[in-house]
Amino acid sequence: MMKDHRHLIAILRGITPEEAVAVCEALARAGISIIEVPLNSPQPIDSIRAAAKALEGRASVGAGTVLKEDDVDAVAAASGTFIVSPDCNEAVIARTRARGLRSYPGVFSPTEAFRAIRAGAHGLKFFPAEVLGAAGIKAMKAVLPPEIPLYAVGGANPDNFAEFLAAGCTGFGIGSYLYRPGTTVAEIAARANALVAAYDRARTR
Repeated sequence: MMKDHRHLIAILRGITPEEAVAVCEALARAGISIIEVPLNSPQPIDSIRAAAKALEGRASVGAGTVLKEDDVDAVAAASGTFIVSPDCNEAVIARTRARGLRSYPGVFSPTEAFRAIRAGAHGLKFFPAEVLGAAGIKAMKAVLPPEIPLYAVGGANPDNFAEFLAAGCTGFGIGSYLYRPGTTVAEIAARANALVAAYDRARTR
């Protein structure tokens, strides 16, 4: 993830290479500079490569839904900078670190969280956050290393940003609230601007 940037991750599930650059440019202009392309999107490596090249120095582009070690290699070759997984796969974490990328595995329990940390994860994705809830995250935060960033993904939105931040979350992964296939660039830009404003307000509470 990019240092000194908002901890808002745009999850662009379903994006195509043809629209990737325009969408990512709109997100970066709005102030969202961490962009995840899930690997179950059409031609995701092409989208990562195009976005990473176009936004070099302005945004961090990585992959989500990464399940295999070979996928880490493909993302690294496309100039991706981080790997997000829905699960805690120690082999994927190890390959991610070996390739010099940052690792953010999905966890739902203290056991999974500590397993991920011991394997070398740079941060944790609490998923699905709407099921775990702010109370669950707060309880786990109390026993986790304080320097480990925590991201709420799956149900996070402007209405609960403040609640999750108060529970100890560092930031959020935002998917369908921000982007769905068929959404215009203008609509994405408007949603991104509103999202950034809500995040900034929540951070100052």
